[in-house]
Order: sequence, then C-alpha cells, then structure tokens
Amino acid sequence: MPSLLTDLKRRIFWIVARTCFTLYRCFPLFGALRASLAVIQRGEKFLVIHRNDGRGFSLPGGLCGWREAEDVTLDREVLEETGLRVSGKKLVLRFYTTAEIPCAVSLFFVEATGELKNSWEGSPQWITVAEFEQRFVESQRPALEVLRKMSGSHGHNLRRTSNEN
Repeated sequence: MPSLLTDLKRRIFWIVARTCFTLYRCFPLFGALRASLAVIQRGEKFLVIHRNDGRGFSLPGGLCGWREAEDVTLDREVLEETGLRVSGKKLVLRFYTTAEIPCAVSLFFVEATGELKNSWEGSPQWITVAEFEQRFVESQRPALEVLRKMSGSHGHNLRRTSNEN
C-alpha cells in the first residue's frame, strides 16, 4: 500500500508542477517570482533532487511565499524536499532566469543535518556534477559554474568564507 500511495503522490506532483509552470509561463500575473536554492556538498558530491515531474535534477529549494524572506524559504524547502535541517547558510549568488518562468533566484551554500527522505517532489541523491549536469533543470543552470568550481576544491566551509567578507 505505501508504494501505491507514493506512486500516486508522484503522479499528482507531475500534473501539478507541469500545469503550474505552463500556466505561469503564459500568464505571469505576479511578475517575476523569487526562489531560494541550497548547495549542499559532501566531498565531490552535491545533494540534488531527482524530480518527480520529469524535469531532471535540481538543487533543493523552491519558490518563496508572498512576503517570505529568502532564508526562511530556504530552510522550509530544504526540510520539505530532503528531510534535512539547515544549520548554516551563506548567500553566494543571485541570478535572474526566464528559462521556465520569470524568477529571481538566491543561491546559498548550506550546511545541513539529519537523515535524507523522499518527498512528493522527488528523491534526494548525492551525486557529482558530471553525473547530473546533462539533466540539470534549465532554470538553475547559472549555478553550474559555482558547482563546478566547488567540485574542484575540497569542499566549502561556511565558517572560513564568512570570515573572508
């Protein structure tokens, strides 16, 4: 029975996500939306979501609620999509995309704790940039340069970089 419920949730998410993206692309009633994304790294691997809507892989994160602060969005979305709690974060990049819908995106380096769990949006996986970049969602591609640089280093330390500012 749990697999039937899981499959139903995946199918519903596929329908909801595809419908919402299509409608907002045609009718952007609220203008550009805002989103927050998390870069969570362990060694050479990054935490990405294998999306249930068939769009490929994405970083954990999502759209900000009305009047919701970007860091609050980040905490909420990481927990919802991965089961992890954000324990540290640093804003590293802002970019604008119209690839799927008009959106201003805030990218954070994140430290997180807890155990991974699937959500109706997809399954979190630790994989290398080379393994996911061909199937990385179009709207998040501006983050790839940051990910490539990080994968060549020995990981990112929030404490070290917060003192560099």
